[in-house]
Amino acid sequence: DQPFFIASTTKLFVTALILQQISRNKLSLETPIASLLPETLWSKIHVFKGKDYSAGITIRHLLAHTSGLPDYFGDAPKDGVAWQSRLLAGEDFLWTTEAAVEQSRRIAAHFPPGTAKRAHYSDTNFQLLGRILEIRSGKALSEQLEQEIIRPLGLHSTYLYTDPADRRPLCLRYRDAELPAWKAMASFGADGGIVSTAAELRRFTDAFFQGELFPATLLPELQVWNRIFFPMRSGIGIHLFRLPWIFNPFGTVPPLIGHSGLSGTVAFYDPASDSSIAGTVNQIHQPGSSFRLMIRLLMALRKP
Repeated sequence: DQPFFIASTTKLFVTALILQQISRNKLSLETPIASLLPETLWSKIHVFKGKDYSAGITIRHLLAHTSGLPDYFGDAPKDGVAWQSRLLAGEDFLWTTEAAVEQSRRIAAHFPPGTAKRAHYSDTNFQLLGRILEIRSGKALSEQLEQEIIRPLGLHSTYLYTDPADRRPLCLRYRDAELPAWKAMASFGADGGIVSTAAELRRFTDAFFQGELFPATLLPELQVWNRIFFPMRSGIGIHLFRLPWIFNPFGTVPPLIGHSGLSGTVAFYDPASDSSIAGTVNQIHQPGSSFRLMIRLLMALRKP
């Protein structure tokens, strides 16, 4: 019952909101962000080798991390340090979407949008998606989450964290100590700001992949995989966790689709067994430990 920060697993909730808009014919994956955002947020956000690709970025590119945009949080500008490094060094601070976009502009883009077989994980993508949702609906992201996901699914401890004075969630940990990052967590918004519990996150994961939140017919279109970081592949708003044969010769660990977060959070669905697994180890230093635990649990459950 303990609420915790689900970090980037928030992106799965935002993907659900976008897919709802698509199912209602209010958006499409091919909609250019230049037609949805004020020019101050998209102009010159993507300049690669002297060419400006900003106007060509689409909803699909943002969801799939194929925009080529740098990560305002994890990537470092030439004349500074990454915001993630500042946070892990103990500096807690607030930012806005505008500040995140400006930080992203200070960092070199990685490739032109939609480059074949290329993906770069970027929180900037979801900062932009969050603002698009707010502009299109005229409602704060927190209100949309409550109206479209939280209330319909009967969730009681899941919400978008916006108040740094709120101490309901478990404090993040880094190595052997707590990491008080309350201001930062209140700033992430669409790319990492949701609080939930293990049971409620699992309830949401089931709903996402079983067609409760949007038509399940949209799911196959999301499963276009690009390498992003081992052993993960990025789809359109979702990730694929599949161990290579050398680590899984007997196929004991099934391919899983869902998302994870830097806090050590996982929320994955097994299509073969129509089951899901969700939770956190609440440890930023070794978020991979959540995957190791997830694998152990899945192997134990599959034993006769």
